[in-house]
Amino acid sequence: MKIVIVSDIHGNYEALSALPEKHYDELWVLGDLVNYGPQPREVIEWIRTGATAAVRGNHDHAVGYDVNPRCSARFREMARCTQEFTIGALKWHDRLYLRRLPLCLYLRRARTRFCLCHATPSDPLYPYYPPEADRWIIECTHLEADVLLVGHTHIPFVRKVEKCLVVNPGSLGQPKHGKPEACYAVWEDGTVELRSFASPVEKCVRAIERLDLPESVKRDLAVALRTGAAPAFPGRSPRSLAS
Repeated sequence: MKIVIVSDIHGNYEALSALPEKHYDELWVLGDLVNYGPQPREVIEWIRTGATAAVRGNHDHAVGYDVNPRCSARFREMARCTQEFTIGALKWHDRLYLRRLPLCLYLRRARTRFCLCHATPSDPLYPYYPPEADRWIIECTHLEADVLLVGHTHIPFVRKVEKCLVVNPGSLGQPKHGKPEACYAVWEDGTVELRSFASPVEKCVRAIERLDLPESVKRDLAVALRTGAAPAFPGRSPRSLAS
């Protein structure tokens, strides 16, 4: 069985539609379908009809309920402005779809038990933990799963924690691992592989430039897409920041 795993699409339909995996058995989505990107409706429709399983991310929750997504300082203005745009661009049934996405899913395929969530099983929406964090030991200790699939940080990694494999596919729509390549993962016949590809970044940037957003926000969103890093604060270099 071949399962394609994606996360953090963030309204970037250009990246989603360019996903090179065309033949697979299932597609799993680890949250944050919307916000930051220019095409939230297209992404939701694609996932609604094409995904086997999807969970709710903090931006899906924020757009669905019109609440704060709790972003890091550098992304707060980008999130606020694009959330207003996203809510205005969606139909009510689109927001209802986001609301109804589960926070966690437990799935079994063959002999492997999977747990799917956006951030962590104990708090599915908000906490950020880097790959080496001791917190993953706590999260996995009593988890009734062989594989824990998470997103949220936009940083791809695979880590063995006790008897559990923790996998973050990275971000498909707004990478933050220092490269602009879109990231995802593939689970096939008991093994997992992190993969990436060169997505049509400039097409997404041009679509952002056409939005009615502050120029500073459009500029910062373009920098994030082109560099795979958070736009710098004045006088500082770009670095990876939680979104």
